[in-house]
Amino acid sequence: MTTAVRPTPELAAAADARFEGIADPVEQALAVLRWAGETFGDDFAITSSMADGLLAHLASRAVPGVHVVFLDTGYHFAETIGTRDWVSGVVPITLVNVTPPQTVAEQDAEHGPELHQRDPDLCCSLRKVQPLARALAGYAAWGSGVRRDEAPTRAGTRVVDWDAKRGMVKVNPLAAWTQEHVDAYVAEHQVPVNPLQEIGYASIGCAPCTRPVAPGEDPRAGRWAGRGKTECGLHL
Repeated sequence: MTTAVRPTPELAAAADARFEGIADPVEQALAVLRWAGETFGDDFAITSSMADGLLAHLASRAVPGVHVVFLDTGYHFAETIGTRDWVSGVVPITLVNVTPPQTVAEQDAEHGPELHQRDPDLCCSLRKVQPLARALAGYAAWGSGVRRDEAPTRAGTRVVDWDAKRGMVKVNPLAAWTQEHVDAYVAEHQVPVNPLQEIGYASIGCAPCTRPVAPGEDPRAGRWAGRGKTECGLHL
């Protein structure tokens, strides 16, 4: 970590109070991202699931060349990998592609095939949570695309928060956005969007654990459907 600014809960709380009052969602997001870039410099990164390039596009406007961490779990849809390559090819970012220590085949050999069916929490931990923790260890602050309207578990998301588990500042520039805000920004700026969204995938994760959602369903209803699980652990 090279930043001269030490990340603290007090710093996060003060920034959240400062930015929460900005009414325009785009201006709020850009202001939060500029603050993170100016405060932490190269010790700030965002993460992206590549459901679209929205957060990467916004962050690149505020912090040109921003590091964008993508968790390459080995279970992604081909469309998601294609969107990653599309976004990194047209948006001025620095892609940080993160892979788990074990390939899927190596994990199968140790834990048995289809761990995601038998113990999805362990699979998420091995292929997402632990690799992200290692990737973010060199940063002081990170940002995500979490929105309050996505699920009840995310309704209390702060624009700037303290990630106590990792000892980092966490920014959520899109916290106050709605799907209407997302659609309008994507259309205005021609942001790359994962083609799976066109066939009902409202929230896109690993292929074995993601299905399309029906009209009116919670956007995350297609994640781990029927398992009582709605989060992989990255944001909790």
